[in-house]
Amino acid sequence: MIPGPFAYHRPKSLDEAVALFAAHPEDGRALAGGHSLIPMMKLRLATPEHLIDLGGIVTLKGIRREGEAWVIGATTTQAELIGHDALAAGLPIIGETARQIADPQIRYCGTLGGNVANGDPGNDMPALMMCLDATYHLASATGERRVKAREFYHGAYITALAAGEILTAIHIPAAPPGHGHAYEKLKRKIGDYATAAAAVMLTLKDGRIATCAIGLTNLAPTPLLAEAAAAMLIGEKPDQGAFAAAARAVEAIVTPTADGRGPVEYRTKMAGVVTRRALARAATRAGA
Repeated sequence: MIPGPFAYHRPKSLDEAVALFAAHPEDGRALAGGHSLIPMMKLRLATPEHLIDLGGIVTLKGIRREGEAWVIGATTTQAELIGHDALAAGLPIIGETARQIADPQIRYCGTLGGNVANGDPGNDMPALMMCLDATYHLASATGERRVKAREFYHGAYITALAAGEILTAIHIPAAPPGHGHAYEKLKRKIGDYATAAAAVMLTLKDGRIATCAIGLTNLAPTPLLAEAAAAMLIGEKPDQGAFAAAARAVEAIVTPTADGRGPVEYRTKMAGVVTRRALARAATRAGA
């Protein structure tokens, strides 16, 4: 339970951090809140030779509205997401999801960037970012690029983040007026990873579902965007029959593993249950 030896760096600017990653592209790892990386280092599942702490870079923190989008700095903590009044009013599903991550002590240190960047299928924010059609801002010595959250996750702990790159910000489209939202998470106890979880964003028009997105957490090696399930709801009345059909479509695409949270059959069925609950709550909030 003791990490291997490493050199510790705490850059004060993004340029300094990028230079450090350029110098150590293969054996350097970013440290944000540390709640994913440090336990892996203790178990020797991660053995970086250079630990680059991003906590001293003030430009990587903050929440702001830019036109029709929100931009959130990568080292913004879950607690800061919860406590931001404007974000709570404009995009409340982010705070709702953050409240279900771990416990208050961890939320004061754990960051949005750390939660989405390391590719842990059990993390809550990746599926939400896919549901919200977020874009990740990535920086390296060769410049900057942007990658859709929906294209970022390739496997468990495997992402589009290249060697020498760091996540600097998350760009999220503003929610339309009157939207409905919900993050429904089933877990064994407070602080645990999800047995199954679903994020839903939808809008209604003339009593029918006009737009819908569904993201799924900890039900496959990557977060999932349930595109077929969401598409089949468009034009439908927001009722239990439509939600049950969407839940069955969700159950058809998930590939959970058997673990302490339950066997495959149970977790598959719970994927449908949390989807139905999230859809119903989102529709109610949208005025159904």
